[in-house]
Amino acid sequence: MPQKHEKYERLIARCKALAPTPTAVAHPCDEGSLQGAVDAAKAGLIAPILVGPAARIREVAAKAGLDISAYPIVEAAFSQESAAKAVELVRAGKVEALMKGSLHTDELMGAVVRRDTGLRTARRVSHCFIMDVPGHPDPLIITDAAVNIAPTLRDKVDIVQNAIDLAHDLGLAEVRVAILSAMETVNPDVPSTIEAAALCKMADRRQITGAVLDGPLALDNAISLEAAHIKKIDSPVAGRANVLVVPDLEAGNMLAKSLSFLAGADAAGIVLGARVPIILTSRADSLITRLASCAVAALVAAARSKSGGKAIR
Repeated sequence: MPQKHEKYERLIARCKALAPTPTAVAHPCDEGSLQGAVDAAKAGLIAPILVGPAARIREVAAKAGLDISAYPIVEAAFSQESAAKAVELVRAGKVEALMKGSLHTDELMGAVVRRDTGLRTARRVSHCFIMDVPGHPDPLIITDAAVNIAPTLRDKVDIVQNAIDLAHDLGLAEVRVAILSAMETVNPDVPSTIEAAALCKMADRRQITGAVLDGPLALDNAISLEAAHIKKIDSPVAGRANVLVVPDLEAGNMLAKSLSFLAGADAAGIVLGARVPIILTSRADSLITRLASCAVAALVAAARSKSGGKAIR
């Protein structure tokens, strides 16, 4: 029987051949965020540069019994400055990933998307959960449950492409994308079904590449072959999806948390579409989830480096 976390452990194991990814950790001013950075460094996943008030970071480390003497600290007086200086390290080419510390997500992302000094690319920034669901054979990517509140069809093109690129970076041999709605038929009264159909046609026209898309699909016939057969859906995606694209943030958030709290899944998080991958962890995350988030970022950064920085993740 598959062991809990085996999918995350496989991701972490894939990083053993990689050098630690230089990572700016923005405002690690509580025990959880600082511990996460130290643990990831000890596991060889990241080479952290701690960005924040040095005295406070050292005080947190002393209270938690953490040795941070090997890690550089960039002084920043408050959380917004920490975010700005972490972004500056990326722009200066000193780091290849960002990691959220104890500041609010919107503070970090505000610095990332700032037009003149941020990390924007031609792609829209989007979030992916990489779910380790007990009993499910592969990691399950869910997007977007944290950044884009009510994405338009134009937004969803980038959201889908970001997730596809991530799936390839994680080593998935075949990427099967289900565009979710409440039903599996196109209904003019349900906008998400129209957008799902449009995204699939865009994939046919190679406006979205690297995966097989199908939609609209309801959740049951996206991940259950039995449900797909009952509904007589003949598709290479139905029942076998490994990427789930939700209609909006609320749906994605509820889906991810339902899997976490009802099915015992873990949810590693990453933001894509900026110049570098951004590790988003929660204070409630377990150690293995924090390490998995860092492993995902390391694999994305390595793929980007291998392509000479041309691939926009």
